[in-house]
Amino acid sequence: MPLRRPILILAFGSLVVAGLGLRDWPVDGPRAAAFAGEAFDAYGLVLSVEGPASLTLLPVPRLTLGRVRVASAPAGPALAEDGRLSLDLDPVSLLAGRAAAGGLRLEGARLSRDADWRALLARLAGPARSGDTPPLRRIAVSGARLADGGEARDIDLDIAWPFWSASAEGRASLTWRGVPTRIVLTHLRPADIAQGRSSPFTAEVTWPGGSLAADGRVADAAAGTGLPGLAGQVRFETRALPECLSWIGRDVPLSPLAGAFSVSGRFETAAGSLSWPSLRIGIGPNVLEGAGAVALGPGDAPRLSVQATLAAERLDLAPLVDDLARVLGSEPQDMALAPFTRGDLDLRLSAAQGQVGPVQVQDLAASVLVREAAVEVAVNRARIENGTLKGRMTLSSGADPAVTEIRMQGSLDRVALGSLLSEVGASRWLAGPANGQFVLEASARDSAGLLTHLGGRATLAVEGGTITGLDLADVIHRNGAVAPGALARRNGRTAFERAAVTLRFVDGIGEITEAGLLGPGVGATLHGQVSLPERRLDAKGSLVLRPATDPLRGLLFEISGPWSALTAQTLAPGEGAEPAGRSGEALLPLSLKEPAAVGLPGTARAYVP
Repeated sequence: MPLRRPILILAFGSLVVAGLGLRDWPVDGPRAAAFAGEAFDAYGLVLSVEGPASLTLLPVPRLTLGRVRVASAPAGPALAEDGRLSLDLDPVSLLAGRAAAGGLRLEGARLSRDADWRALLARLAGPARSGDTPPLRRIAVSGARLADGGEARDIDLDIAWPFWSASAEGRASLTWRGVPTRIVLTHLRPADIAQGRSSPFTAEVTWPGGSLAADGRVADAAAGTGLPGLAGQVRFETRALPECLSWIGRDVPLSPLAGAFSVSGRFETAAGSLSWPSLRIGIGPNVLEGAGAVALGPGDAPRLSVQATLAAERLDLAPLVDDLARVLGSEPQDMALAPFTRGDLDLRLSAAQGQVGPVQVQDLAASVLVREAAVEVAVNRARIENGTLKGRMTLSSGADPAVTEIRMQGSLDRVALGSLLSEVGASRWLAGPANGQFVLEASARDSAGLLTHLGGRATLAVEGGTITGLDLADVIHRNGAVAPGALARRNGRTAFERAAVTLRFVDGIGEITEAGLLGPGVGATLHGQVSLPERRLDAKGSLVLRPATDPLRGLLFEISGPWSALTAQTLAPGEGAEPAGRSGEALLPLSLKEPAAVGLPGTARAYVP
């Protein structure tokens, strides 16, 4: 018989066998469910089947069950239900008459939202640790959803652990709270973890607004701890931190103030906490380095606690200045603290150089404390224009969370006022070293009420200064008229020994209680009011020559109007201005002669890196 005929017969027979082997053969549902249930019994799980069952022999024996339900106990809550389950049966175990799954695939199932998935993973690892049951080599989930699908849907998961490799790989994609997300896990050694040893891992999570990547080692968590033991390198970045936190369902303190955010460095986990011995943080244009730690508190809704010590060569605080300008703008802004205090923060911050709007700052040391219903910001040291600034601001809310109480205090010590005016874009009309103190407080629901209820005290003094562009002695000689011509105004100047003003605020109205200027050729006093809610100044004063060669040579004047359009005019005697005593010998209050640093209480927190 020719050789061709046996080959054709063999090929035809192989096709027939392959066709029969690849076909799904219907089998008895209850018997198939009982047989498959033996594979789940090894993991302490209960399988029930309500739909049809079929068996496929090639390429490996596969049992498919419809409308399955997987639970941790016969009458316990379902882990997964209403899905289609395919089991890849282990051929060796099948020949021995035992049901052992080498892999499984679950399609279109509804997963439990409240299930203890960590306990389930521990059950799956138990038989693998003992070696009594062959491990699952592949787990695949497709088209699944979490509960009703409102939180997570379109879940596709594929975890493969080939028998020829010690490493497993997993890939997943899902739509989490409306955001498409992809997860990749590689280099993981399940056998090492099952045996209680650490395993290398590489993980990456990406979504349209950011990414998270980690590379290191993982070990099974110790008894009583919530997180596995992780150590390695991590990088997280997002274009908008508030939106990202809302998406993942977590809150951090001061998150509404953040925009683009990134964190990278060496990390470790232990007993529900995450620590960064080496940390690099990007906040907008700023890059800070240091160390930090994150911990979750007890309870069903644990409160996040963050601690960090960070330093930067250069720090740009322009976004905070913009936020402050928005609060002080014409449109009322909500002052509730709740969005900013959803977590605890203890931050120590230092920078060699800083930019606060247009103002340059050097040698900055600050701290930020956030507790439930309270925020404290302290500038422990900052050098501005050859001087020093110190201050502290405390915000707190009491019985009414919509009402915020604000307390501010601080001091200026020998700040070059002319240079500071130039930095902010104003004319250098006043120059000299400035000293000052302020203690202010208010309680309000919004920014408009904040200005309306402001109270406290502020002082500012300049010694050995100069007024540029105006010769006050010449103004007196001209009976209130300013010398004509730009050149005369440009060359005009008034040197003074001391100038100071004291304001006492009540309900947003600052009363000028004491104000004066004392120079070698002229003296002045001023009194009146400054309205913060109306942004208006109304004041009257007097100018006199020194020494008093002519007691009658002097001027009474008035300054009034909105801050953006102040007007000044002279007054006739008897129109309400008080003449300067002793020909301009207007003495400054003794309180202004104290060092500027005296006003800062000793209880203020201080941190020097």
